Amino acid sequence: MTRLCAWVELARPQHWVKNGFVLAGVLFGHAWGDPRLLAAALAATAAFCLASSATYAFNDCLDAARDRDHPDKRARPVARGAVAPREAYALSAALAAAGLALAAWAGASVALIVAAYFALNAAYTLGLKRVPVLDVFVIAAGFMLRLLAGTSGIGIEPSEWLLACGFLLTLFLGFAKRRAELALLAGDAVQHRVVLQAYTTGFLDRAITVCAAGVVASYALYTLSEDTATLHGTSRLVFTLPWVLLGMFRYLYRLHFRGGGGDPADELLRDPVLAAATAGWIATVLWLIA
Repeated sequence: MTRLCAWVELARPQHWVKNGFVLAGVLFGHAWGDPRLLAAALAATAAFCLASSATYAFNDCLDAARDRDHPDKRARPVARGAVAPREAYALSAALAAAGLALAAWAGASVALIVAAYFALNAAYTLGLKRVPVLDVFVIAAGFMLRLLAGTSGIGIEPSEWLLACGFLLTLFLGFAKRRAELALLAGDAVQHRVVLQAYTTGFLDRAITVCAAGVVASYALYTLSEDTATLHGTSRLVFTLPWVLLGMFRYLYRLHFRGGGGDPADELLRDPVLAAATAGWIATVLWLIA
């Protein structure tokens, strides 16, 4: 049982909440009434859950030695010796194969997108994670692949506003993650992540501010667009904007005053105000357009 728990921990199922990006197309594309599209979207989401877990397991093997000196990552299964590297590699391969198989069932386009996700993560691990700014754009690209899998990948036309807002949001989260790492690791930052030597808190704060403003502006314009009102049959989506503002400001508060911002999944699970803002936004959107 202990070994099984360690394997589950290695897969990090609590981070699967990030794959909710795949379902954005179903919500904003009004596809929940189409059983075929809904089944494909759910399969694509599950495929990304398996694919992301495969990536986590693989990276934990590569980074085990460095993780042992990290204040938080030292508790990861491979770093603390609960799972042997060969077992972690085997689990990663099994999860990757299962993810690709499920993606292929959802559609050929989804399988190609999941394969691109693996290629992107491989490029990130092998070198792109050491290139300042580009490292954050690669992280954001991984989330954009999730959005594309749940839209064009299953036959739903993606909204340009949705793509723009999603990209800015993931850039915001990526720069916030770097800011949190810089604050947490202080003088040991470079030892744990080489790219941090190229960042300063001043630069990251400016980048975070630009991205946060972009998220709010693009989402506000989306809710006020005539095309949006026509698509959803309501001009009241602007009433969801307060939830977005609450979520953004709460995330910034946790980043600057509570030592948070390192991982959006952890923040969502730990902070009741952030969780309430997210749930309130989802509920209000469903109430207005469903």
